[in-house]
Amino acid sequence: MTAQKYDLIVIGAGPGGYVAAIRAAQLGMSVACVEKRETLGGTCLNVGCIPSKALLNASEKFAEAKQNHLAALGIGLSDVKLDLKKMLEHKSEIVSGLTKGISQLFAKNKITHLVGSAQISSQGVVTIMTGRDKGAFKADKILIATGSEPTSLASLPIDEKQIVSSTGALDIPKLPKELVVVGAGYIGLEMGTVWSRLGAEVEVVDFLPRILPGMDAEIASKFKSILEKQGIKFHLGKGVKEATKTKTSVSLTLLDSKTEEESKLTCNIALVAVGRKPHTDGLGLETMGVELTQKGQIKVDHSFQTNIAGIYAIGDVIEGPMLAHKAEEDGVAAVEIMAGHAGHVDFALVPGIVYTAPEVATIGQTEEQLKEAGISYTKGVFPFLANSRARATGHTDGMVKLLADKKTDKLLGAHIIGHEAGTIIHEIAVAMSFGSSAEDVARTCHGHPTMNEAVKEAALAIGTGAIHI
Repeated sequence: MTAQKYDLIVIGAGPGGYVAAIRAAQLGMSVACVEKRETLGGTCLNVGCIPSKALLNASEKFAEAKQNHLAALGIGLSDVKLDLKKMLEHKSEIVSGLTKGISQLFAKNKITHLVGSAQISSQGVVTIMTGRDKGAFKADKILIATGSEPTSLASLPIDEKQIVSSTGALDIPKLPKELVVVGAGYIGLEMGTVWSRLGAEVEVVDFLPRILPGMDAEIASKFKSILEKQGIKFHLGKGVKEATKTKTSVSLTLLDSKTEEESKLTCNIALVAVGRKPHTDGLGLETMGVELTQKGQIKVDHSFQTNIAGIYAIGDVIEGPMLAHKAEEDGVAAVEIMAGHAGHVDFALVPGIVYTAPEVATIGQTEEQLKEAGISYTKGVFPFLANSRARATGHTDGMVKLLADKKTDKLLGAHIIGHEAGTIIHEIAVAMSFGSSAEDVARTCHGHPTMNEAVKEAALAIGTGAIHI
C-alpha cells in the first residue's frame, strides 16, 4: 500500500504546531498534523497555559470574596465556601471547549489530524509508531513542533501525588494545608499563588538568590515584596538535597548554596517547577543526523530548517524563550518561508508575562543587560498608586518602568507590575516594533482614566517629567 503524501507534516499540535498547520493550509499546502494526545492544543491548552489561567482567575475571585475586599465598595458577602471539585471541573470544561475549537479549525482548513507518537524514519517519511493512526506517511517537508516537558530533579522524584509537576499541580484533589514550590520562575509563582489564595500555606524554594531569573532585578525584587505581603514565604539561595515521604507529608532537606548548612521544610505537597526541556525523545533525530545544541535543542537556520534538508523545527525545541506565543510566531514564519513568502520573528521583542495578581510583564532589555552591554540609558518609572483608574478599582500595587537610549531616546525595554500588566505591555510591544522613542509614547493621547496612562507618565518621566507625581 502506497503511503499517503502531503506537502507538509507537522509533528505536534501545540500552539506552534497547530498554528503552523493552519497557516500552511491557508497558503495552499496539503497538511497533516500528528499529535500523540487524542485532543489538540498540546501542553499549553491541555495541561499548561489555559488550565492554569482558569485556576488563576477562579482563585483570584475566591480570594476577593473570601477576604471581603468588596466590603469597602459597599458589597457585603458572607459564608463564602470553596468548592474545589467544581473549580477543577470548570477548568476542564474550558480546556475541552477550546480543544474542540481547534478541531473545527482543522476541519475548516482541511487539515488531516493524525493521532499517535511520530518518528522521522527517513527523509520525507513520518512513521506513527503508536496510537490510532499507525503507519507511514510521506511529506515534502516535515516540521517538528513537539514542545517541551518539565525538568525533573533527582532529589525530588515526581509521582504526581505528593511530589507533583506543573501538570499535577492543576489537579490536586484536596486543598493542601502546606505546599512547597521548588522553583521561583513563572510557572512556580503562578501555581503557588493559586493555591495560596485558595488557603494553602505556600513556601517557595530556589537555588538562586532571587526570583524570576532573567527578569529585570528591580522589578523582581519589588514583586517579591508584594508576594510576601500576600503571605508567601521564600527560601532563596537554597537547593533541595533530598526528600522523604510519609503517607501524609513530604520532608525536604534544604542545602544553603553559600554556607552548605542544612535545614528542613515539611509540607503536604511539593511542586517541582525548575524549568522545562525540549521534548525530542523518540523522534529519530539521532538516526537522521539532526544536529542538537549542548542543551538538547534542535539547531535551525534563519529559515527554521535543520541541517537535514526538508526537516524544520519551531517553538520550545529550538533556541529562544519557551513561550506559546513565540512558538506561534515561529510556526507562521516557518511555513511562510517554505511557501516562498517573507517570514520573520524578532526574538528581542517577545513579551514575557507572569499571570499572578498583580501580573508582571516585560519586553526588551533589562537594566542589567544594558549595563553589561555598556549602553547609556534613561529610566522612567511611574507607580500605579498615582494612577486614577488604579485607585478607582483598588489595583494600586506595582509600577511601569521604561528604559530608553540616553542619546536617541529609542525605547529599549519595558517592565510592568500591575493589574492586567500582560495587556498593557502590548502598547509598548507595538511601539518598540516600530522603533518608537519614549517621547513618541509620551506625546500619544491616552484615554482617561485608564491603567495605560501610567505608561504615558513613565515615558514623560524619561523626558520632561511625569505630570501626576
